[in-house]
Amino acid sequence: MIQQNSVRVRFAPSPTGELHLGGARTALSNFLFAKNNGGEFLLRIEDTDHERSKTAHTDQIINSLKWLGLEWDKEIIFQSNRSHYYDKALTTLIQTGKAYRCFASKNELEKLRVDTGSFHYSGIWRDRNEKEINRELNAGTPYTVRLRTPSSGIINFEDMIYGNIKISNSEIDDFIIVRSDGSPVYNFTNAIDDHSMGITHVIRGEDHISNTPKQILIYMALGWEMPTFAHLPMILGIDKKRLSKRHGATSVVAYRDEGYQPQALINYLALLGWNPGTEEEVMDLYQLISKFDLSRMQKKSAIFDPKKLSWISSQHLGMQDRKDILKSIRNIEPSWGDGKEDDFCIRVINIMIPRSKSLTDIISDSNYFFKAPKKFDSDDIKKIWKSGTALIIKEIVRLYNNTIEWEEDTLEKIFKDYINSTEFGYGRVMKPMRLALCGRLSGPSLFELMDLIGKSDSFYRLNYAIKEFRSYE
Repeated sequence: MIQQNSVRVRFAPSPTGELHLGGARTALSNFLFAKNNGGEFLLRIEDTDHERSKTAHTDQIINSLKWLGLEWDKEIIFQSNRSHYYDKALTTLIQTGKAYRCFASKNELEKLRVDTGSFHYSGIWRDRNEKEINRELNAGTPYTVRLRTPSSGIINFEDMIYGNIKISNSEIDDFIIVRSDGSPVYNFTNAIDDHSMGITHVIRGEDHISNTPKQILIYMALGWEMPTFAHLPMILGIDKKRLSKRHGATSVVAYRDEGYQPQALINYLALLGWNPGTEEEVMDLYQLISKFDLSRMQKKSAIFDPKKLSWISSQHLGMQDRKDILKSIRNIEPSWGDGKEDDFCIRVINIMIPRSKSLTDIISDSNYFFKAPKKFDSDDIKKIWKSGTALIIKEIVRLYNNTIEWEEDTLEKIFKDYINSTEFGYGRVMKPMRLALCGRLSGPSLFELMDLIGKSDSFYRLNYAIKEFRSYE
């Protein structure tokens, strides 16, 4: 049992690109774990790679997290502002002999690798005396700083997902913690930041498991208590290969621009490698917080299934307040529904939701509710507009023109009565009507559509088709 109010986690992206789904899943797992345990979720931007780090990427990551609803608890920490922490730790390590300067050049190291047939650092500067070191310092020779790692024993840590992990110290050489240009490496800054921020649990992707032993050695060298680690399973595409652009959109922004709602995306991301222990699949953020338990995270890689995401998205659309959906649609396409009252637009949304997985589906597939179709696929016309079709549609128009009540149930009854009184099948009559009214051969209930667009517009569309398709009979 984790003690309440003792948990502090962080999400630490590098601003070298957009926030992708793997990063978003990591952020979400940290957020859910913190909130489930009454703890804090912090955000740290690891922007020490000056060449690749971009302000635009930082802004995009921040905006993506806000859009997902993953708000952090304190001010954002930027790694580029924390050099004094690294300098202090480095000084301590050198003064205590836990780290040392290595003046070996790249050529010298490469020759050693060729001679020994190993990339394992041989420790040629590990035990040099002070006189040798000062001579190189006075000569201005470039140097790296390496951690003095133990040559025997093992590193043993308990991962919250993968269980006990052991690594022999003989597999880890005296690795570099500061480059020759004075810049600290990832494993060094990561460990220093996590300690200074009071991080209790480091939750990240399994691709970081190889970094963990080195970070533990840094904690040990500085005499610090190490955090608890949890490594999330990798996300793969349907083809069981690492998720990439070939599997479709990979960034949060791309899914937002495709009209997916944040509730749906975080719901699906939470289910990648995790389940609540029940058959429940559709959950909002508060439900996810209450149910989240890392002990239910699987070890094997999670498979990203676009069809499952679309299904979950459609379920969330169905539950969402229609006015909120209308507002979100107009944030994407301000002109959607121009000239129509909000009540009309909300009725369109109600009709479209069962057929849509995202807001852009509603936008792109609903044009015929607002404007009569004028362009038709010639192959569609050839399929359904046969000799005598115009006479059938004219008769339908005549029957509908005689009705006083223009509502869905009445329109459907008139249609069925006509079918029953003739030898025509449903497709013979309904398909031409659908093409005339929608401009396509698939769509929602015709009678619901006719009820919504009204008598005048329905007649205009049917009569337009009679005239336009005359040459196909």
